[in-house]
Amino acid sequence: MKNEATLEFVRLHREDDVRRLAFAVDKHPDVDMPWALDQIMGWQTARRKLPSWAACEGVVYPPHLNMEQCSSEATARYKADLAARLVGVRPGGNSRLVDLTGGFGVDFSLMARNFTEATYVERNEALCPIARHNFTLLGLSHAEVVCGDGTQYLQSMPVADNRLPLSTSTLIYLDPARRDNHGRKVFGMEECTPDVVSLADALLQRADVVLVKLSPMLDWHEAVRKLRHVVEVHIVSVANECKELLLVLSLEERPLRVFCANDEQRFCYLVSDAPHADMPCSSPSASYLLVPNSSVMKAGCFREIEATFGVPQISADAHLFLSENPLPEFPGRQFHILQVTSMNKRELRAAFQGVSQANIAVRHFPLTADALRHRLKLKDGGNLYVFATTVGKEHRLFLTEKCDAC
Repeated sequence: MKNEATLEFVRLHREDDVRRLAFAVDKHPDVDMPWALDQIMGWQTARRKLPSWAACEGVVYPPHLNMEQCSSEATARYKADLAARLVGVRPGGNSRLVDLTGGFGVDFSLMARNFTEATYVERNEALCPIARHNFTLLGLSHAEVVCGDGTQYLQSMPVADNRLPLSTSTLIYLDPARRDNHGRKVFGMEECTPDVVSLADALLQRADVVLVKLSPMLDWHEAVRKLRHVVEVHIVSVANECKELLLVLSLEERPLRVFCANDEQRFCYLVSDAPHADMPCSSPSASYLLVPNSSVMKAGCFREIEATFGVPQISADAHLFLSENPLPEFPGRQFHILQVTSMNKRELRAAFQGVSQANIAVRHFPLTADALRHRLKLKDGGNLYVFATTVGKEHRLFLTEKCDAC
């Protein structure tokens, strides 16, 4: 435990500029300044990413890099709900969570609440006492902290076979480190630590379900092909920014499902090899333009959107949809169409009469957004939105306003 002077310094200055505080080290000889600055930066990051942790007095934060790499509370809660569903957690049932890549423990702390047993494994000796301290503060009295290598711990876990299944519903969670020994970022699954591709069989011998968190930059089709036994893919976005790619592995035979999540928006579909019939792109009576969220864009499930909601795409490359009515369940943003015009100067002049400001987005269009804004002589921002795209061989501009009630 740090001395009272250090703890008081953190309490007094946790909302202050850390860079300015770093220059005051000589004024506070009794303060462990490196540790204090880590706590102040950690709390400031937690206030944004982990509000429930920031509200808990006494939480100890790790160095800045660990804080930046940890999950946000929103994505951690998503995984907690997912984990509970996957193992069928119910009152009175025995269930076990094993996190083989503990880190700061945000994901573990939220998932563990739904399990009767929970084991956190972390090879960084500096993080383990922090995790043990924080889990106690957060009320996780059943959490076991193991300081060691996750791969080695995996080998010590009991193996199930067809005659003697696991006595407890077990979920193993991994968030492989996406940095090499020199601190450089890596993206391929085999480059991460641990390598889940080589461990897949061992994992599934010791758990009913395996949940793996991967870089959102990865191609999920390729990840599924390499890992095998993937039964669910979850693409998780927050505020329309893709944050996580989650894969669920199980030996249970069932069709692959893809879940697209963005805040409260959800879209789920079964992956099928059957061809989808294209919907006709023309929709002259359309009053609304629909823009899929980032999770749908990452999934690439545009024909599934067409089939589910009965809305055509403007074109196969634009990934914009048209609808006669607003669709409350649509996974994305919806805009009321005010005008549709070509790039003909006379049509543009008529369509944009009185318009001096708009947000501009281009999809499958020869000009950049900035170039089009310059051509239209518009300022950036405001309440209007222009979507520029190509329909067949013709360029089309949709002048719209956001449908807040949708």
